[in-house]
Amino acid sequence: MGTGKHRAPNPQRQKVGSMVAAGAVPLVLALVGTGTANAEPAQSNTVSHREQAKKWPAAAAPNVVPYEGLIIPADTHSSLQWARPAPEQDYLAPVGVLHPPVPVDPVPPIAPPPGQFRFGDVMVATPDWIDHEQAIQINDAAAMTEANLATFLDSVGLERSRSDRIAAQTVGAAALGAVAGASSTMPLSVTSAMVGAAAGLVTGVIFAPIGLIVGPALGAAVGAAVITIPAAMMGAAAGAAVGAAGGFIAPARVIGD
Repeated sequence: MGTGKHRAPNPQRQKVGSMVAAGAVPLVLALVGTGTANAEPAQSNTVSHREQAKKWPAAAAPNVVPYEGLIIPADTHSSLQWARPAPEQDYLAPVGVLHPPVPVDPVPPIAPPPGQFRFGDVMVATPDWIDHEQAIQINDAAAMTEANLATFLDSVGLERSRSDRIAAQTVGAAALGAVAGASSTMPLSVTSAMVGAAAGLVTGVIFAPIGLIVGPALGAAVGAAVITIPAAMMGAAAGAAVGAAGGFIAPARVIGD
């Protein structure tokens, strides 16, 4: 009488058993992992963790070397730590003899007055609707433009007081010229903006509903910019030329004059 011990293996049963075993592997691993986490780690696991720690060092802690710079008052729209106060106006050196550019030390930028934009020798109160960070960027750009120009003027032989005077008047007059140029085209800019808004509306229909908002706004901005930006650039160039000439021909003076 057969006991079944020598019965031939059932291929279907073996296949099902293999599938069950394979499916149980992730569950077993998860249970083992949980038990390992809750149980006291064995010595072999501790050594393994130590070796892994050597391979994967901890990330560097942030702010190990904190930044320490000049504390600039909140109402002064500048981030230039090396800026200097505005120079005195009671002395102006003569022009002297000029020469080709030579290496010179960079001229430090000039810090703006609190709560104001500074474009060379032109100061304007910062509007409330201008974001603080944007105001800093505007002042920094104007100050560095002025400082770079003064550095170039130093390199061709001008004394610092004369370089400062020409650079300040150049940047200031350029800013005024840009405003004047943009303002002179205002009626035409409005018309161009309306045409751009209409074109943007037509294009924005394709991307409705968001296109009906973004299209006209973008079209108006582009339409106005097409007219305003060239006019502002021309006004800035003309103003810069006038300012540079004025600073160059200004008579020299000394303290007490």
